Amino acid sequence: MKTTLQTRRKFLRTSMLGAAATWTLPIFLEKTFFALDAMAAEALTQSATGKDGTILVVLQLAGGNDGLNTVVPFGDDAYYRARPRLGLAADKLLKIDNHIALNGKLSGLKSLYDDGHLAVVQGVGYPNPNRSHFRSTEIWQTASDAERNENHGWLGRYFDNQCAGCDPTVGVAIGDEMPQAFAAKNPTGVTFSRPEQFRYRSSSREEDFFRQLNEPGEDDARSTIAPDGASIGNLAGASNGGASTLDFLQRTALDAQLSSDKILEIARKYKSTVAYPTTQLGASLNIIARMIAGGLTTRVYYASQGGFDTHAGQIGAHERLLGDFNDAITAFVVDLKQQGNFERVLLMTFSEFGRRVQENANGGTDHGTAAPMFVLGGKVKAGLLGKYPSLTDLDRGDLKFNTDFRSVYGTVLDQWLKAPSQSVLGRKFAALPLLQM
Repeated sequence: MKTTLQTRRKFLRTSMLGAAATWTLPIFLEKTFFALDAMAAEALTQSATGKDGTILVVLQLAGGNDGLNTVVPFGDDAYYRARPRLGLAADKLLKIDNHIALNGKLSGLKSLYDDGHLAVVQGVGYPNPNRSHFRSTEIWQTASDAERNENHGWLGRYFDNQCAGCDPTVGVAIGDEMPQAFAAKNPTGVTFSRPEQFRYRSSSREEDFFRQLNEPGEDDARSTIAPDGASIGNLAGASNGGASTLDFLQRTALDAQLSSDKILEIARKYKSTVAYPTTQLGASLNIIARMIAGGLTTRVYYASQGGFDTHAGQIGAHERLLGDFNDAITAFVVDLKQQGNFERVLLMTFSEFGRRVQENANGGTDHGTAAPMFVLGGKVKAGLLGKYPSLTDLDRGDLKFNTDFRSVYGTVLDQWLKAPSQSVLGRKFAALPLLQM
């Protein structure tokens, strides 16, 4: 008999997996049961889990958020010269200092800043920027150089390096598609829009089983392009066919069965008393808060808010988007504080690019380059990081970045997730004073 059965812990693990291998299990899974168990026995997992360790929440602002009207350089006359219609009045802004202010819709984030829990990283981008939504999203999600294609996502490489043998729910993405950031050599992570969707359903045909496992409801379909064709709704980035959720579940279906039951149990157990906004982002962060409160062993959550491709009529649309963003974040923070989990969670935002400095003839802005990132949480060191890009020393009408986004990723990996950033990102990037660690 193998030594893996000789300890109580390993015997219980094997017994649990054995109990799952009933007549409801597809035949091909029964054949691989002992192989999967042997792999689990030899796997090296992280000591910290979502129950007792740090948690990262990544929030994508899809479509290219206008950084200049989010973190506003109201003290620079060049801002108003470039944006005679879109420039935001100084008396409507939430001032950080005599030069920089937050958009007036971001009152919750301003409170977090004042309380010492929000860092604003200014002028974030990368060398040789790409203004294609899809290619730039791919660059951000894979942390690759602009001239290089990378199949695996930066979080997928983190999973490969640090999370071998972990539960499938070590990474959870809320949405209809797995983000390319999760793409890994050994696919890891699950994706669902509602906890009720992620459900193990037995079937005599394995293809039916996997199709049903994460089948979206009729009300969950979301278009990448809004009906008016003006706005990106949600960008998952290019996907690697060998790194899909289904591929992962086919390899570790026994864990998937157990995990689906766990997700449903947690979703039903915890009901927040916080009033979340009735928006897609509000619902996504509500789900994440429920998973955290329930002790799901997840290290990374991923959510997105779409609609930031504001080529026309930007003022109303962008104000609404930032208001929705602010309200969802504010509810999420209140929820985490009530749970006692605020100190354990770090939320980081990104968008694939910013917008051009000059407004266009349609009352909007076109694809640009550098933009700010927000990093917030109970352990964040508040402040403005990096220098605001010049509005006059431009690269063909675009801002010049001064902080590589991989410096943010590297700092989060090294200091928050306790993972060697060089192994994940391929090289070392300058660390930022983001955290009180």
